[in-house]
Formats: sequence, C-alpha cells, structure tokens
Amino acid sequence: MKPRVLSTDNHANDGIVRIIGVVMTICGAAALFIAGSTGAMAESGIASVYAYSGSKTASGERANPAGLTAAHRTLAFGTHVRVTNRRNGRSVTVRINDRGPFVRGRVIDITPAGALALGFSGLAPVKLELAQN
Repeated sequence: MKPRVLSTDNHANDGIVRIIGVVMTICGAAALFIAGSTGAMAESGIASVYAYSGSKTASGERANPAGLTAAHRTLAFGTHVRVTNRRNGRSVTVRINDRGPFVRGRVIDITPAGALALGFSGLAPVKLELAQN
C-alpha cells in the first residue's frame, strides 16, 4: 500500500506546532513514522533559566551553568535543539542533558549561559526546533 504523508498544524503558542511524518499500513495496522532529524519538530512556549546546584543532571553528567545545555521533558539526551527568543529573534543551539521543566506552560529550562546568548534572564517566549547535528 502507498504511504500517506501526514501534516498536522496546531496554531496554539504552547505545544507542538507541526508534525510531519508518514503513515504506513503494514499487515492491517497503521504506524506513524516521524522524521527525526529533519527539523520536523517545532514547539513554542516559555523558557526559564534554571539554577544549578553543582549536582548531576538526569543524564548523569555534572551540571555546568556555563555550558549550552538545557532540560526538556521528553527529548532524548544529546538531542540538539535550536532555541529562538521570540522577543528579539536571537537563537542558540543547546544540547538536552536534563529533565524538566516541571512548571506548567514552560517548554525548556536553559542554563544561564544559554539565556545570556538569547538575551534574557528569568522567563522568555521561545520557539524550539530540532537542530541539524
């Protein structure tokens, strides 16, 4: 059977904006394959700066406030994400190495170095996209 291309748009500012994938029917069961590293994922919401206590992150590496790393609830450790500040257009690529944020409405926790590169402290509206490695 011929694969169908699925495109879904959600115009809300807090959630997955676009998912592009291929739906294939194999032995009567449908499966959705989402393009992984092609920038198919985009998410918008609030970013926060999180303070490190010098402890280890969920990935097991030592927390480094000067590094360009971040916490995301579901993305795999080591995933590179392009974060764009929607207020000033500045962007930076960070690597996911921790879990969080655990506050409703927030999509990513960024190190102080990442927030400085984006030009904010505290909270900011951002857009996330998978970065090309």
